[in-house]
Amino acid sequence: MSDNDLISSRARRADLAHELPTHELPSSPSPPLSAGSHPAHGDAADDIVLCLSGSLADVGPEWKAFERSADCTVFQTFDWLATWQRHIGARNGTVPAIVFGRDRHGQLIFILPLAIAPHGPLRCLTWLGSELCDYNAPLLGEHFSEIVNPEQFTRLWREVLDLLRADRRFRFDWIDLQKMPEMIGPQRNPFFRIKVADHPSGAYVATLDGDWEHYYTARRSSATRKKERKQLKQLSEHGEVRFSGAQERADVERTLEILFGQKSRSFGRMGVEDLMARPGYRAFYRDIATAPDTRGMIHVSRLDVGMIPAATSIGLRFRDSYYLVLSSYADGELSRFGPGRAHLHELIRHAITSSFRRFDFTVGDEPYKRDWSDVELKLYDYLGAATLRGHVVVALITAFRRTKRFIKQTPVLWRTFSKARALAASLRRR
Repeated sequence: MSDNDLISSRARRADLAHELPTHELPSSPSPPLSAGSHPAHGDAADDIVLCLSGSLADVGPEWKAFERSADCTVFQTFDWLATWQRHIGARNGTVPAIVFGRDRHGQLIFILPLAIAPHGPLRCLTWLGSELCDYNAPLLGEHFSEIVNPEQFTRLWREVLDLLRADRRFRFDWIDLQKMPEMIGPQRNPFFRIKVADHPSGAYVATLDGDWEHYYTARRSSATRKKERKQLKQLSEHGEVRFSGAQERADVERTLEILFGQKSRSFGRMGVEDLMARPGYRAFYRDIATAPDTRGMIHVSRLDVGMIPAATSIGLRFRDSYYLVLSSYADGELSRFGPGRAHLHELIRHAITSSFRRFDFTVGDEPYKRDWSDVELKLYDYLGAATLRGHVVVALITAFRRTKRFIKQTPVLWRTFSKARALAASLRRR
């Protein structure tokens, strides 16, 4: 790291007059991906040194080395977040605020990939790349929970905030940390010591075992399997049904363009904002799918029916998990025969044959995710004000998110809202 972008802070716990409020959460209604560890209660955390950098270029090599063994998700990898910053964050004026925590021996034990995002005259402290990360979290060293217990992390977090406020580049009006999972690998997320609230949506994961036929039979009823075989036969009457993973750059880019078009039309039908029209989004996905450093992590696939690209998707491969992050299917006559469902079958088959242990459907409460998954992941947000203006923003966001979660978690309200939104979109198109 360069001297200009590095600030160090030795522990100043004795001088802290206030701690952040804490909140014990009820246990998740469904099992986490793995059991939590038992943190030690020693004083090693009192010697932790915090280092703050606003330059991704300076921290890249050490971050990449750390992520090889750290507990994290694919969305905390350096290449994913650096690509986001290059195409989207820099365009929006977002400033990375990466915090490194080291023990008394200089050993790196955690990374907080934070950022300062401008909103008009106001500034928000958030996770770097938050909007395109289905899970936001710190990167934790293997022994983090043995070194830092929950109470010590609360004090460390206060130090992090003090460190940010000490530099004009990183001052903020409010904190908005969204979509945080309870577990990060085998370790409990240390941010659960601050007062978090339920995120409006959950996430869903299918545990994979055996072969595809065994798994498919276990997850789908005989009547459903019969219906899906009939639909697959109807698809094949329109041409040969082929599943393929795009390999060559030209094929990857062609498949992405098809996917972007399908998603845009789908958003239009639902009456929601077209995310593919946001500045930098398409460039981000093209770059992440074709760059040499990330191609092995990305799986771009397509289901063709004859000459028609009937369904498309982008998946992420990281450790023992396959993450489905974007998928869509063609509208028109073929949509009646479930091309998206047939494509999903092939994606799960691909994950099983590739020896992945989990198929992660990521954030969203769509019914089909529940049908396949045996694990529901609850996600959490933290909102906090740092200035008087920030208090006003936090109050408005809190009211909006509570209403949103209530609607999404009440099936009859969510169905009514979704239908009304789609009807309004249809009338606008007409």
